[in-house]
Amino acid sequence: MKIVLLESLQTAPELMDKYRQEIEKRGHSFVEYERTSDLDMLQKETADADVIILGNMPLPAKVIETAKQLKYIDVAFTGVDHIPVTAAKKKGIVISNASGYATESTAQLAIADLIALLRKIPELEADCRKSQPAPKAYGSTLEGKTVGIVGAGHIGRRVAQIASVLGAHVIAFNRSAIQDEAIEEQVDLDTLMERSDAISIHLPLTDATRHLINAEKISKMKPEAVLVNTARGPVADEAALAAALNENRIAGAAIDVFDTEPPLPQDHPLLHSKNTIVTPHIGYDTKQSMEKRAKIVFDNLFAWLDGTILNEVKV
Repeated sequence: MKIVLLESLQTAPELMDKYRQEIEKRGHSFVEYERTSDLDMLQKETADADVIILGNMPLPAKVIETAKQLKYIDVAFTGVDHIPVTAAKKKGIVISNASGYATESTAQLAIADLIALLRKIPELEADCRKSQPAPKAYGSTLEGKTVGIVGAGHIGRRVAQIASVLGAHVIAFNRSAIQDEAIEEQVDLDTLMERSDAISIHLPLTDATRHLINAEKISKMKPEAVLVNTARGPVADEAALAAALNENRIAGAAIDVFDTEPPLPQDHPLLHSKNTIVTPHIGYDTKQSMEKRAKIVFDNLFAWLDGTILNEVKV
């Protein structure tokens, strides 16, 4: 088998050498490439690949068409909206993801953002940098607040657990029944938007979730409420969110994910909206999560080579 890695897994070289040696010990070849968006280059790199490994780089459907030997796509990421899943499945190509690798890292960023927004750190930092006297901001703690979790998967439930330990009352919206002691109530989305003091989004991007958090849903939020999105950018309508922030209809937002991957154009509305924390899609990006990711990816690969499928992505 020819196994092709299309972008760096951002982990220690000695760890990658260990995995390479195991692959070669099994009689397979392993080739690494630099990340590229050039279609011709991608088609050349994958033309005779049996396995493709990649992270969050977009994989064009045309690569699936021309990679005649391709049998397995090992995605070093949780979401697969950047992969032509339907086209791959039609060709019988198996897809796995790295579900769970970033749970702790993303959950901790979401909690950090919620705390920063409730303590009004963005506006206080701006005043401090201008050498202005400290205003009576009267920030809040999570204790006693209602935290709404939109999407109670692994990351959403972990955020709920941390928020609960910090004294919050946690409610959640989820399509299936939730079984987690940290989540005290399961409610519909409208109820969550209306009752929450702090909202954290943890939904995958699908046709059903695209712009689920739209102008109408945002209008139901309390004026003092804040919103955090560490999931997928298009789940929340960026223009509607920026408008609500600039018109003081909500108190703040922290956004780690956008409709397009950073770097963002300078005229992006959320770069200039009030009381907004923006980060360049770093929820998953810690040393610990990168090591977990590599282990999951190569566990997936070795299991598939041995005839077992782990973390399979279905249509």
